[in-house]
Amino acid sequence: MQFVVNVAVLGAIYALIACGYVLVYRVSRVLNLAHGELMMLGAYLLVATASGIGSPWAALGFAVALSLAVGVLVYLFLMRRMTGEMVLAAVLSTVALGIMIRGVVLLVWTASPQYPRAALGWDNPSLALPGGANISFFSALLIGVTAVVYAGLFVFLRHSRWGMRMRAAGQNPLLAAQRGINLHAVFALAWGLATFTGAMAGMLIALDSGLDATMVMIGLKAFPAALVGGLDSLVGALAGGLLVALVEVGVIRFVDPLLADVVPFLVLVAMLVIRPWGLFGTREELDRV
Repeated sequence: MQFVVNVAVLGAIYALIACGYVLVYRVSRVLNLAHGELMMLGAYLLVATASGIGSPWAALGFAVALSLAVGVLVYLFLMRRMTGEMVLAAVLSTVALGIMIRGVVLLVWTASPQYPRAALGWDNPSLALPGGANISFFSALLIGVTAVVYAGLFVFLRHSRWGMRMRAAGQNPLLAAQRGINLHAVFALAWGLATFTGAMAGMLIALDSGLDATMVMIGLKAFPAALVGGLDSLVGALAGGLLVALVEVGVIRFVDPLLADVVPFLVLVAMLVIRPWGLFGTREELDRV
């Protein structure tokens, strides 16, 4: 039973991060290779607000709002300038952005571990589950938040006006622009939502087990999960996260824990050989990637 719980927690982490990769790619056709750094920055923003705002819930809410704003600003001041340029230029811009964020984080917060849960005054009790399994409170909350985020995104994309605009921009941006859709506003919203979901994952991980600059590795390991599921599919991001988590936890338990960081990329290589467009991706997206 503990094996299932571990897979569910790790799968929720990967799925929550991977949906950010999918949102940006599905709408703007850009691979955001700075997503792991933006996730980490969101967690550090919680550290900053936790020490500067007296109310824990106000600190959390302000950190979430700042993370959403960061994603919008990244598009407005950086990615918008890449409009009309080669796709490779936009991807390399995200690489440069990630390097810059890592440098800023080290300058401001150093490499020392941070524990925002202690600053907020919250506990993280262990919850007993049937079958002798245990799960921490924030790990359970992470699973619940992932479910809520995915349900919210499905409803938003299918039934809201801005969600339909995002889908239209992703399918045919030229036609969407001719129909009067403001593409820059849609792209900014996509970047904001993607950064928000990544930051939520980073904050919950930090509240559960602490935070340091190595959190970027978690975001990097979630990238194969997005590719395995299919870069243009939210369902694929969820399935890819669970699949990669299942294999990784299995290798940790039955083979060697030292292979944990390698497993997601081995799964990715296997998927690229068998089905390059991913479990739920569309074949036509392969050339774009």
